[in-house]
Amino acid sequence: MPAKPHAQARSPAPRLHPRNRHRGQYDFARLLEACPALKSHVRPNAHGLPSIDFANPQSVRLLNRALLADWYGIDDWDIPAAYLCPPIPGRADYVHCLADLLAECQQGRLPQGHAIRLLDIGVGANAIYPLLAHAEYGWSCVGADIDKVALANCQAILAANPAFAAHIELRHQPHADSMFSHIIASGEHFDVTMCNPPFHASRAAAAAGSQRKWRNLGKGGQAEGRQPLLNFGGQENELCYPGGEQAFVASMIGESVRFARRCCWFTSLLSSADSLPALRHVLREAGVKQSRVLDMAQGQKRSRLLAWSFWDAAGQQAWAARYWPVPDQASAAGKR
Repeated sequence: MPAKPHAQARSPAPRLHPRNRHRGQYDFARLLEACPALKSHVRPNAHGLPSIDFANPQSVRLLNRALLADWYGIDDWDIPAAYLCPPIPGRADYVHCLADLLAECQQGRLPQGHAIRLLDIGVGANAIYPLLAHAEYGWSCVGADIDKVALANCQAILAANPAFAAHIELRHQPHADSMFSHIIASGEHFDVTMCNPPFHASRAAAAAGSQRKWRNLGKGGQAEGRQPLLNFGGQENELCYPGGEQAFVASMIGESVRFARRCCWFTSLLSSADSLPALRHVLREAGVKQSRVLDMAQGQKRSRLLAWSFWDAAGQQAWAARYWPVPDQASAAGKR
């Protein structure tokens, strides 16, 4: 019997999520208190307001350190040279969108607490998604990666933040072509998975993307006869995959079938809307019951979140009833 067509929904015009802490202008006075080293990187922008050079990897790294310390209580965050340096507002948006997806399973009530389990495929050296997910919602998280150097840096961040370390686990993926296999243990479940996939098919494509970013930032790297820096960095496995993000996410969807009953929602970021038609076909072939495409934006950057589930709405409600504790009504009333 052919699979029933899966439900689809599309969000309104993209903007930062309503619960995102970074919707307004950065308060640089506060940020400099949180990270004094950022001071030498702050300059007036074209409007006379304090800002940084977003084409400078060091400036972006220090801004991240300040934001994480000031807004989320995360100390001593850092990454090795040339590793992916994530833009915090956009990463926070992804986490809030996941909370909204899970809220659908329980009549719109946001899921909070350690019982909620998140799996980050490709946690990188920055551990940003588990850190934000635990800071915002108290979730328990597993971060997986093929790169042992990246995982060692994540472990150093957690060592400096024991309150986070108690609820974030790191796992090494020994097989470069696997995503969920060798990570999800027998009998283990996750409420939601997430991934920031390698967007490019090659280093040349990554360099072209960086050149576009430089033009958007008003820089002229190529005109000066040099390749632009990747202002957010990135190792080969963070940036590139044969066939790019479309091939990577298609492989992820194919592997997710084996874990269909072990996860409530699977998700991945997508950089290009051009990847969607082919991936929708893959989702239909996989027999998913529901899918979502949520548009997201940060400044000039546009992206989207692709989510899929092998559970229908009734199955997801049963999932929530089984795995998520009912909040104490008296406590909830007292906090209102």
